[in-house]
Order: sequence, then C-alpha cells, then structure tokens
Amino acid sequence: MTNLMEQMKKNSTIKSSSSLTKSKIFYDKDNTVTDMPILNLALSGHLDKGFESGIFMIAGPSKHFKSNLGLVAVRAYMKKNQDAVCLFYDSEFGITPNYVKSLGIDPDRTFHSPITNIEELKFDIMKQLEGIQRGQKVIIFIDSVGNSASKKEVEDALDQKSVADMSRSRQLKSLWRMITPHLTLKDIPCVAINHTYMSQEFISKTVVSGGTGGEYSSTYIFTLSRAMDKEDGELAGYKFTIDVYKSRHVKEKSKFRFVVKYDKGINKWSGLLDIALETGHVVKPSNGYYSRPHIKDDKKWRAAETDKTDFWTTIFKDTDFKEACTKRYALGQVNLLSFDDDETITDLVDDDLE
Repeated sequence: MTNLMEQMKKNSTIKSSSSLTKSKIFYDKDNTVTDMPILNLALSGHLDKGFESGIFMIAGPSKHFKSNLGLVAVRAYMKKNQDAVCLFYDSEFGITPNYVKSLGIDPDRTFHSPITNIEELKFDIMKQLEGIQRGQKVIIFIDSVGNSASKKEVEDALDQKSVADMSRSRQLKSLWRMITPHLTLKDIPCVAINHTYMSQEFISKTVVSGGTGGEYSSTYIFTLSRAMDKEDGELAGYKFTIDVYKSRHVKEKSKFRFVVKYDKGINKWSGLLDIALETGHVVKPSNGYYSRPHIKDDKKWRAAETDKTDFWTTIFKDTDFKEACTKRYALGQVNLLSFDDDETITDLVDDDLE
C-alpha cells in the first residue's frame, strides 16, 4: 500500500495532494480566538477556540450589529497576525478609517476596494486570491453581499428597463463556488455581511438572502436578532442573539446572546451567566444575587458585578466549565456505522446458508 501511495503522489498533477493524515489543509490550519468568549463558543463550540479559514457569513436585518460583529473577527485576526492584511470589499461605505481605527484595526493594513456590483467583486477577489500564497496572512471582509447589485440590474436601470433581475442569485452562487476552494487551500478566512428576509410560508422563517450558494459554501452562517436593553425606563443598548443557521463545528439552531451598551460598547462577558447557571458553575443563593460554588465562602455578586473579569477568571480556569460548554454546543465525533461486533454482512449470510 505504501508503494501505491507513493506512486499516486508522484503521478498526481494536484500540488497539495498527500496522505490524508499529512494534509496541511486539515492539520495545519490557523485558528483565531476573538475577545468575545460567547462568540468563540458560537464559532467553535469552545471558549478558547475561534474561527478558521472559509466563509463566515453574518446575516440579519438593518441595524443589527452585523458589520461590527464581523469587525470583531477581523480585529482578532489582525491582532494575532501582526503582518496580516485585511482585504476590505465595500459596497455600503458606512465604515470609515477613523471608525476602523477606533475598533483597534490598523487602517494602513486595510486594503479598501470599493465595489458597485457582484461581478466586479467576483472578478477582483478571484484575481487577488490567485496571487496570494498559503502562509500569507490575509482576511477578507465583504460589507456587504446583501446590498450588492448585479451588473445586469445596473445596466437595466441605465437602459430604463424595469424587468426582474434573475441573474443576481446565479452570480452570487458562482462567486461562492469559485472562492471556497481557494479560501480553504490557502487558509484564508472571509467574513461576509448579508441580509435576511422572512419567507412567505404559513409559518414564516428567517431566510438568508442570495440563494443557496452561500449556504452550501459557508463554514459558518449566523443570523442576528435583537431586543431593547433598558435601564430606568431608558434605552441603554440592545440585547443581540446569534442563531447558528449553519455550522460545521456547532449544533445548528444553538443560540448565543450578548449585550451592547451605548456608553460601554460590547459587554465582553455577556451571554455566559445563563450558561454557567445551567452547568452549575454559578448559583443563585438569593434573588438577584449570584455566587461561585467552587469558591469557599464566595461573596454574593449582583448581576451587574458578574460582567467583570474578576468574576469569570476562576470559572474559566475550571476545565469542567469549558468541557461542559463544549459538550453542550460542539458537534461530536461519532461513527457513521456502529456495530456491536466485527461480523460483516457476508459472514452473516454465509452462516445462514449453512
């Protein structure tokens, strides 16, 4: 068998061919941990792991923190890789250099490419991916595919034609189909912002716009919803919910919540308290108060006090908590075929014949 494997490697015209156990595609992948534990859990099923190469799509209605959440991932990648570049395709022009800088992203390492239609995006991104080598640190950020027109739609408007555009979903499907293998082979993450709409069924459901191409190709698809967060009757921010629409690492339909305040930004530790209560790593000794049972004579913490590093440090060091989170959300590795013994179907048939 070894000689046959060596023969196949020698005869292969595909550069990255190798034994599956030695494949760089699966065993030499970069993983980026973000500064939001709840986002890491949603991405990987682990508190201390984040996102990998491939398409990470974030979809939702307007003003649902989609671009900001995507920039959290971009920031983490560029913080980890000091030589990294962000290839930013922009069709909405709502993200300014000063805004990017305020998020901790270096605008000098952000290559801004304005786009006016999907075909323009497709042609340029393929040209860029062809020139990038594996090992060069690049993260692609598209804001947004949901608001990008097709070339035909633009041309029809210029010709004053009001016909339906049937080409947009085909162009998007072509885009995802073309870039997906390049992203995987070259270990490049691509964060794509998209929109959602409600289906026209009797019981409507959230649908990610752009057709099925994005669903087939994406490693992660998150949809976002929100609710108001009020303090003393005044709007203080929003409570956002990540719904795992698709994932190759986390159970689909899992929900993860985080809070964003107008005056404080993202609450780093939000979303974890409910999980810790369910796993038993936090308890409620009395109404409105919380404590950590693994700490002897732990004081009572008010809800607002639990949103601090001091409260979570010892919990995060507890491997039982991390394992409980992973067990709850991560996809397990199971045998597709499970038998109680080693007998084959042929053995059973032969026994019957006897």
